[in-house]
Amino acid sequence: MINFVVIDLGSNSVRMRINELMENGSFLLTHQVKEYVRLSENMGPDKVLQKEPMERTIKALQELKKIYDQLPNPQVHAIATAAVRQAKNQKHFLKRVKEAVDLEFDVISGDQEAYLDYLGVTRTLPVNDCIIMDTGGASTELVYVEGGKMRDRISIPLGSVLISQRFGLDDEISAVSLFKAMTFVEQSLAKIDWLQEAHGKQLIGLGGSNRTLAKIMRRQLALDPDDLPDIHGMHVPSAHVYELMESVIQMNRTQREKTPGLAKVRADVIVGGWMPIILVMRMLDIQEVVFSNHGLREGVLYDYLDHQA
Repeated sequence: MINFVVIDLGSNSVRMRINELMENGSFLLTHQVKEYVRLSENMGPDKVLQKEPMERTIKALQELKKIYDQLPNPQVHAIATAAVRQAKNQKHFLKRVKEAVDLEFDVISGDQEAYLDYLGVTRTLPVNDCIIMDTGGASTELVYVEGGKMRDRISIPLGSVLISQRFGLDDEISAVSLFKAMTFVEQSLAKIDWLQEAHGKQLIGLGGSNRTLAKIMRRQLALDPDDLPDIHGMHVPSAHVYELMESVIQMNRTQREKTPGLAKVRADVIVGGWMPIILVMRMLDIQEVVFSNHGLREGVLYDYLDHQA
């Protein structure tokens, strides 16, 4: 038996998922841990990881290590995404992590990240023709699935933290800031030549920002607040998503922090985080969004199992 440990170091959080892998090929989820570290905070146009976010991240990784070190036969797969991928001081940061936690990260490309998202979604949800969209803190991955197979994929350097900090969307939002941000994101999406071919197709949202949409909506729609529906496979009409965005952009940060389903640590970056999916919905005339609670980390597991077969 192997304890298969996946550590996913993103721009906003570091997450750990542990599965027990049995000899017969089956697996059992035993641990899911998430720590908000905001590694991409204040990277700016120079793309330099700052001291405090690096310190927070290393401290969080030390706490995760305490968990998997207690398990028998841990096999650790540590991946880092957009924040580390883009950082000019990447080598310095990874050296510090190695010294502090004895952990070597695989800094995956945007293409690899999109492929792992594809595995995590398509192995756990019934999909045929769709767009898979993963919005993180510093990047957004888009995968075009046709006939159940991946046809196109792309990673663009747009995420909740980068958009929100660049255009000042953290607290009260001015009309000018909102317009500039939406124009910037829309122009970036318009450069994806195959995206319009997915007009009217199913849209599957994942990543911290998109899942937050589902978490808020399920609280608003649930009859019993103690019996919330699972996010994985949840369908939400586009009209509800638009209404929620309209409501949230009128709030300041303090008001957003009080929104049920929205983690306080995301209140300053959530508007920027929702822009990519909102604009894709408008551009492609999407009538509803299906949410996935499985993506990158599950993709690492399925990719490993595929290579063991």
